[in-house]
Amino acid sequence: MRTEEAAVPPGPAPGARPGGTLRELPVLVVVAFVVALLVKTFLLQAFYIPSSSMRPTLRIGDRVLVNKVIYHLSEPTRGDVVVFTAPDGTGASAVDESLLDRVLRTLSSGLGAPGPGEQDFIKRVMGLPGERVEVRDGVLFVDGRRIREVPATRGGYLAARDSSDFGPRVVPPGKYFMLGDNRPNSADSRYTLGMIDEDQLIGQAFVVIWPVPDFQLLGLSPRPVSAR
Repeated sequence: MRTEEAAVPPGPAPGARPGGTLRELPVLVVVAFVVALLVKTFLLQAFYIPSSSMRPTLRIGDRVLVNKVIYHLSEPTRGDVVVFTAPDGTGASAVDESLLDRVLRTLSSGLGAPGPGEQDFIKRVMGLPGERVEVRDGVLFVDGRRIREVPATRGGYLAARDSSDFGPRVVPPGKYFMLGDNRPNSADSRYTLGMIDEDQLIGQAFVVIWPVPDFQLLGLSPRPVSAR
């Protein structure tokens, strides 16, 4: 006659250490933090949009994901939306930070929250090294050719033109001419920022990740048309 085996209540496997999972938790947290730090440092990082200079493409409070590898592999192209450090080199400094402050800043910036004293900017690349850029009554010309920028009302990225004039100026080697999509309300290469050095580039913003309803891929590129 076959006998039924008694049911064994669930429990730790033979040889398992009691409380092993709890003891491993700090290690798992440290490993997760290190992985997140490596990703943020070398691959991807979220950034918070604090101003309206890139409206309607980006609005205050948006969070974008930035590819930090792309410009180590290829050059920026006209139309790229890029994040870069302040021209004067200011920004959050970790010199006087405690370890806890550094951890909290890393976690918050990884989520796209603005850090204290950070001076990163986000604009659109509109002039490349060696090109002659000029703005006439708010219209951009590159090497004498008008750059056609479609207004947002017709499906493009440009919020509005202003009546500004700039140049002509030749973009120096290794530098880029940046403009905001909200031209009347953008401090960019026409004014205080000047030309941006390639060493200041953090990476290319390629997607809006927050708020969720505003999720979109970035990367509309303006096309040149004949000067007139």
